[in-house]
Amino acid sequence: MAAPLTADELLKALRDEGVTVVQVGDWRTHNRNHKGPWGPVYGSLVHHTVTSGTAATVEIVRDGYADLPGPLCHGMIAKDGWVHLVGYGRTNHAGGGCPHVLDQVIAESYGARPTSPTRGNSDGVEGNRHFYGWECENLGDGRDPWPVVQYDAIVRAQAAVIRVHRAKGDEWGEDAKSALGHLEWSADKVDPIGCTMPGLRADVAERLKHPASWDPTEEVDMPTRANPTVKRTTGRPAGEWLPVPLAGPLVTGPADYSGTVTLRLADVPVGATVQLRFYENMGGERTKTGQILERLGTDGDTFVDITNGGGHVDAGASPRRRVRGLRRRRRTRPGVRPGADPLLEVTPRPMNDKSVQLVYQVAVVAM
Repeated sequence: MAAPLTADELLKALRDEGVTVVQVGDWRTHNRNHKGPWGPVYGSLVHHTVTSGTAATVEIVRDGYADLPGPLCHGMIAKDGWVHLVGYGRTNHAGGGCPHVLDQVIAESYGARPTSPTRGNSDGVEGNRHFYGWECENLGDGRDPWPVVQYDAIVRAQAAVIRVHRAKGDEWGEDAKSALGHLEWSADKVDPIGCTMPGLRADVAERLKHPASWDPTEEVDMPTRANPTVKRTTGRPAGEWLPVPLAGPLVTGPADYSGTVTLRLADVPVGATVQLRFYENMGGERTKTGQILERLGTDGDTFVDITNGGGHVDAGASPRRRVRGLRRRRRTRPGVRPGADPLLEVTPRPMNDKSVQLVYQVAVVAM
């Protein structure tokens, strides 16, 4: 059993976790406490708003509707990652939920997710007194994106509440099982669509392994450089693929990545067709092969490029990006050698606490 954080404790917890906070009006005393008790608190619920536009969304979650008066949450997490505090105390966000889910949250006894709820708003147990509520600006249509900064703020807000409760000696585990999606609490609900809760809990748990001031972007190595491992070649038969592997695995999961490979070729006759393609190895097996692209040889050096739209690597995987190239329909006998300088740079930028977007460029110098 845990007493709710005070308004001051909640505000400080968010700021300590690196969240940008906007205090909206009389949020400290804006609540539904006259309708019932506030606490004990057992968890934190994440919602989507089915709205767009930050100002309009803040107004809705603060004031509510005719049949559902506000506040509708404690904080609204906007697309830009700012958290707007609109209420403190009992708020109209959780509604009724499943008793066995509440039991599993209190005991933190579930696995990847709680057992699917069988009760909802009309026949469930009350949740407004037991959960902090975070409405997140999103249309909830499965197409509206979750920007990186918004997702990061959602993670930080959950970590902030859990961290302080743990510091107070409350039984809130560091595996973040006190953080739930509304759909995990109530059989009536589907939110937050597009924000998977097992993954979010994993990111919150990772954050809780570090101090509240932790900035995951500071731990990224910049830049990573590697040479292609292709050896000098001469007299390549026309129509034969020339592998141009990179020096080693350059992406480790979990990560999302994309990039462009640029090749500079010499001794390619004007008008000769050059074919290029990507393929990807993961765990020693080919997992992705790109489409064959065709370019024509030009006067002087020929520059060709291949763009990979991106992919995802799960934890523990380490793919190796390769370029398959230089298949010519005309008989040409060019030579290829790697450049003397590092030819590849990996420039990561954060996506969330444990995955990065990798953007890289390769230039292979040919004779």
